Amino acid sequence: MKRRITALMMAAAMCMSLVACGGSNSSTGAADTKAADSNTAENGSAAVDASDLKIGLVTDVGGVNDGSFNQTAWEGMERAAKELGVTVNYLESSTDADYAPNLETFADEEYDLIISIGYMLADATRTAAEQNPDIKFAIVDDATIDLPNVTCLMFRAEQASYLAGFVAGKTTKTNNIGYVAGMANETMNQFGYGYCAGALDANPDVTIQQFNANSFADAATGKTMANTAITNGADVIFHAAAATGLGVIEACHEAGVYAIGVDSDQSSISPDTVLTSAMKRVDNAVFDTIESLVNGTLESSVHTYDLAAGGVDIAPSQNLIADDVIEAVNEVKEKIISSEIEVPADKESFEAKYGDVYELD
Repeated sequence: MKRRITALMMAAAMCMSLVACGGSNSSTGAADTKAADSNTAENGSAAVDASDLKIGLVTDVGGVNDGSFNQTAWEGMERAAKELGVTVNYLESSTDADYAPNLETFADEEYDLIISIGYMLADATRTAAEQNPDIKFAIVDDATIDLPNVTCLMFRAEQASYLAGFVAGKTTKTNNIGYVAGMANETMNQFGYGYCAGALDANPDVTIQQFNANSFADAATGKTMANTAITNGADVIFHAAAATGLGVIEACHEAGVYAIGVDSDQSSISPDTVLTSAMKRVDNAVFDTIESLVNGTLESSVHTYDLAAGGVDIAPSQNLIADDVIEAVNEVKEKIISSEIEVPADKESFEAKYGDVYELD
């Protein structure tokens, strides 16, 4: 059946000023806050006048209109400006060479908190934090920086992608699904482990085609990989590839098969194509961090957002998912929250149960 893709999809695919992984507004929390060891800072001092605070956001490549990771982070910033009264600003990174200069710009302008979006900014953020010990920093999706002025915001991405994989495994008619990753590394592989585990638990007979685009900003490559998967029989394709994934969604739309989005609810891009999305609530993590700064309670620690606290989930728009699949997914959620289901987040735990079927390590 011929479907009509929305104007948003067309604009996003043509623009190509996009990138890396996100969420939308509503409640979330940190399910696990691991205090950094003794050489990290104490809680922030007393609460301050929010109107005196300047908060800067440095995006990963592509910018705040990626429909995913960076855009959701900026939505959290805008919410903080509206509800808390802080001043917010962003600088977009077109390439990785922009990370350090963007961070330095905000530091030179004496911003109170600088938030880096994505693990790709880890080295630049570490350097900036070391050079500016009186400025607070936060980084999304990296927990390697152990400094007294850095807060790390982490997500159990594998839990969200497990649910997406479970939906795919239950929905496929061909027993053949796809996965397009933006990168193959420890952080991004969490999406893949979860997706493959969920699909195999839902449907042990499923075949999972796996592709590494090696870019978060290449919609053309995403589309090519999705078309290859479709040619080889896939009728549901998940992407964890930010702007690259826009090409995945476009290919699925054109072929009349389902796509699964990432980070935010991407159903608005193509309502008849996007089956669901694996969501990471980066917006709320960003808002929580700014609120803690305002309250004087921001810690240099690792904050982990999970399914139990609503930090990750699949999208609330579920019109394309069969009722019996929704019911099964809700049961699976409870089992994850109660730890009856342990979703693998690394190669060792994945292979212990499912064998050597994940191809992107």
